Amino acid sequence: MNTHLKIGLALGSGSSRGWSHIGIIKELSNLGIKPGIVCGTSVGAMVGAAYVAGNIEKLESWARSVTKFDVARFLDINTSFTGFVNTERFHDFLNENIASDEDVIEDLSKVYAAISTDLESGKEVWLQRGSVVQAVWSSMALPGLFPAIRHNNQWLVDGGLVNPVPVSVCRALGADIVIAVNLNGDIVGKRFHKTVMKKNGIEAVSEKISELVKEYTNLPLFEPDNIEQPPSLLDAIAASVNITQDRITRSRLAGEPPDMVLSPKLSDIGLLELYRADEAIEEGKKCVKRMIPEIEHLLDRAGHGKSV
Repeated sequence: MNTHLKIGLALGSGSSRGWSHIGIIKELSNLGIKPGIVCGTSVGAMVGAAYVAGNIEKLESWARSVTKFDVARFLDINTSFTGFVNTERFHDFLNENIASDEDVIEDLSKVYAAISTDLESGKEVWLQRGSVVQAVWSSMALPGLFPAIRHNNQWLVDGGLVNPVPVSVCRALGADIVIAVNLNGDIVGKRFHKTVMKKNGIEAVSEKISELVKEYTNLPLFEPDNIEQPPSLLDAIAASVNITQDRITRSRLAGEPPDMVLSPKLSDIGLLELYRADEAIEEGKKCVKRMIPEIEHLLDRAGHGKSV
């Protein structure tokens, strides 16, 4: 049996659905599968970094404790319109649950890369060296929520715009077997639904955005009298990102197929519904359990022992 084959884990983008990566990683570990190469895009980069830095338990504990009010506290409206996420709070979150500012990728326990996008050229950027926090942040800088990040003379934004499930990166870094996690498999066509929150929550943020648009553009917003209200600004951003990433994911996976795709069923979890971690994590675990026969067949066929 060849025990030298390297397993790569490609963790895809998907905003709040990304908490399922935690359940997937833990359930794979229960099966004795501990990838030596971890590549992630957006939220996949964040969870992957926590895993290779030894902080996955800490991140899970935080995620399971998040409330709707906590999510609202991460949002910040300012007249510069560079993004809606409070960057100071987000930085504190990364330091407390992912890595410190001093941690560098070269010192991590496994091979790791975060995928980002060069805003000017549209090229894919692989972050494999330097600050863990900066790599994660650059990979997660979703336009509309985060400002672009300046890194090595480039303006970087969310890697999901070019490579939502980074199978190709795992292969390039030496993976013989790649297990991919696609969070975008069933999201297009999802019906919009109103987020039920108090006025100090996301609903209040959307309201404030509308007020700012009216104030700074002097343009009236379309407000139909009938019951068919248009999607909120955040819903429209989320749907646009979902459509883009679904189409790119299909194309990339067809051209660069992994050895196995795990696709948790998470279509009802919205862009900023971070408070639904319990559901997402448990679905991640269930997704792996549903695929156990295929996983065992894959490893047996490759002649690979389960312990990596």
